[in-house]
Amino acid sequence: MKQLRYIIMPVLLAAFSWSCSKEGRIDYTDANAPAPAPVSQIKVTANAGGAILTYKIPIDPNLSYVKAVYEIQKGVVREAKASRYTDTLRLVGFGDTLVHAVQLFSVGKNEKASAPVDIQVKPLRPAVQTTFASITLDATFGGVQVAFRNEAKDNLAITVMVDSTGQHTWNVINTFYTGAPAGNYSVRGFDTTARTFAVFVRDRWNNKSDTLTKTLKPIYEIQIPKNTWRAIHLPTDTWKEAESFPLEHLWDNNIQGYGGIFASTNNSILPQWFTIDLGKKVVLSRIVEHQMQSDHFYAGSAVKKFELWGSNNPNPDGSWESWQLMGTFNSFKPSGLPMGQTSGEDLNYAWLKGEDFPLGSLMPAVRYLRFKTLETYSMSGQVVIAELDLWGQLVP
Repeated sequence: MKQLRYIIMPVLLAAFSWSCSKEGRIDYTDANAPAPAPVSQIKVTANAGGAILTYKIPIDPNLSYVKAVYEIQKGVVREAKASRYTDTLRLVGFGDTLVHAVQLFSVGKNEKASAPVDIQVKPLRPAVQTTFASITLDATFGGVQVAFRNEAKDNLAITVMVDSTGQHTWNVINTFYTGAPAGNYSVRGFDTTARTFAVFVRDRWNNKSDTLTKTLKPIYEIQIPKNTWRAIHLPTDTWKEAESFPLEHLWDNNIQGYGGIFASTNNSILPQWFTIDLGKKVVLSRIVEHQMQSDHFYAGSAVKKFELWGSNNPNPDGSWESWQLMGTFNSFKPSGLPMGQTSGEDLNYAWLKGEDFPLGSLMPAVRYLRFKTLETYSMSGQVVIAELDLWGQLVP
């Protein structure tokens, strides 16, 4: 019994000590303490759409944080806060390069604020402006094409509109969300009637750019029917299908799950190419490649870079002399997120709609196509594709 008492007593003492120490950590806030002194020696460094403020923090045990209050647009107020353990504040959200008034406060633990220190900042051009300045809007097959640069990699929305009545009745037809450094995309579904289109850029703080307006005449195109396509295997073709994932799955109009994908074997090598007989001559405007919605989505064996070749009389020996290069294409990820991370916009673009690869110029009509994969996301050698769509014009 004595031995048991020796064991229990230290445990009870430790518990009592822990309880006391826990109560001793209660923070005490003096509601009557005066507000801290203001910050001093403020320096302003302008950057794109904002500024970085550095300052000297007052020596005051009651100081909790430093706060900046400013307007990014008329009537739209933002706050930025930094703890007492740093001497730097970042201001964001400006959509112009005008001079903006900013007030800085030192705030105590009791939430009492110092008198404001008034400063001014003049931000550099924000991404919403620099991206808009880079935008081009041109006619393409079935609609219009927008190209842009977003060197700041800011999260932006690029909105395309059409004048639906010819009387400046603007309807939004597409909003493209991106954080990528550059890209281009197309808005389709129009006939060849000339229409007035417009495009503008918006950022996450609802700053909007000017609007670019153009009257454009889309080029005629249709989706090429797939009922005449067939796989041919020329002697130099390097692909070998994995079991149950044949090449014919590329035109079965099924992008769901594993049941409708093409996959080459795991021991494949790159570059790798396959050949398709379309059964008729077509003038191609673009190729649409649907990635698989799986661990091969912007990762693994998804196609990252490829070439498209065309011919009307391919040499039976499989040599390349009878083939014409129609374009070299790189996979585009709207979100700009690193590998392993994707967004809903990525899924909509690359799986549901399919990655859209327009041909740069009007190409001659061809019957045979060679799809040559140069790179996949993992560079393992295997290639996985859910579906291919072709758009253009049928040759009578």
